[in-house]
Amino acid sequence: MAKSPNILILNGPNLNMLGVREPSIYGRDTLSDIAKICAKRGKELGLTVDFRQSNLEGELVTWIQQARAKAAGIIINPGGYGHSSIALLDALQIAELPVIEVHLSNIHRRERFRHHTFTSKAATGVICGLGARGYALALDAIADLVKQGLIKKKA
Repeated sequence: MAKSPNILILNGPNLNMLGVREPSIYGRDTLSDIAKICAKRGKELGLTVDFRQSNLEGELVTWIQQARAKAAGIIINPGGYGHSSIALLDALQIAELPVIEVHLSNIHRRERFRHHTFTSKAATGVICGLGARGYALALDAIADLVKQGLIKKKA
């Protein structure tokens, strides 16, 4: 029996504070709630979900580099690093995997500096403004790419 495709879901700085951090912008779901949503949706789609969070840019870069050999795709909410990190952009491009970038809020309705993300340049698609549901939609998109044979099924 073939292993199900592994999808790495990365969350950047301050996302560990979801549920208490500006709930009017980010909602009341905690990161743990989102991890449960992803695990459930991943299982329904036949995907293995590896859900992680770090406040450290270098740690995120290392995980992305490791994903090159271990994952079929990456879903990333880069948090504030999306607006500032060339290192994350470079790592995502080096990974040569499909990438779906997720933002809980609609970054285009927020402060001007949030309208641009470096990481979106490496993204196959971007989902923003749909709250925690954006993660489930990102998993749907990755599953479609796997089904179409557009990404490799790595262990």
